[in-house]
Amino acid sequence: MQDELETGLARILHLSPAPRLSVAGRTDAGVHAVGQVAHADLPVTDPTALARRLNGLLPADVRIHAVTVAPVGFDARFSALSRCYHYQLSDAAYGVDPLRRHDTVASSRRLDVAAMATAAAALVGDHDFAAYCRHREGATTVRRLLRLDVARDGGQGSCAGSRISVLAEADAFCHSMVRALVGALLAVGEGRRPLDWPATVLADGRRDPGVRVAHAHGLTLEAVRYPPDAELASRAVRTRHLRTAESP
Repeated sequence: MQDELETGLARILHLSPAPRLSVAGRTDAGVHAVGQVAHADLPVTDPTALARRLNGLLPADVRIHAVTVAPVGFDARFSALSRCYHYQLSDAAYGVDPLRRHDTVASSRRLDVAAMATAAAALVGDHDFAAYCRHREGATTVRRLLRLDVARDGGQGSCAGSRISVLAEADAFCHSMVRALVGALLAVGEGRRPLDWPATVLADGRRDPGVRVAHAHGLTLEAVRYPPDAELASRAVRTRHLRTAESP
């Protein structure tokens, strides 16, 4: 997505080289985003027209919701307070509803959602998530996990009761962190591991081969939260100090 946007901006604004976008949250291949935020320094006088022209160039699976002039001090990546991701599962006997096959992962076993929720609660807080992150030389793996909720959909229709959502919110995430956390919770939900196993893995501080990273297409970046405009610049300074070599 980022490359396509940069190319589109260069074409519309006649810029060479192409401008560089800074994005709030990078996603692994196959992961979706409906709440992505990005910024770039551009010579733009009509943001609305730019959004319309970009959508005319981009592939159908990439849409620009809005373009606006950023407040002073805004940085899409470093000013963010938190990112919220949503992982979707189905444990219906028939698998995944065909209309949701692109953003939902099927579980071959009935999941114990209550057990998953209990295991998830033990992971919330300030921790070193090295056990759930891809190692990067010189990069910190300390994160503040604000929420990790697991719930079964109780709605109506043919899929009622078979859809499970995992909502994860943190100040930032390491590469593959959400998918690794979901993989650990799935091991509990399927009855392969005890309730305290994800927390034990976290405390051990090392990648555990028993943690299977969940499939990418079930994950969506839902939202990015920012402080009031007056605090954007100071938030960016604090975040850079903590995590200059790290991606969100």
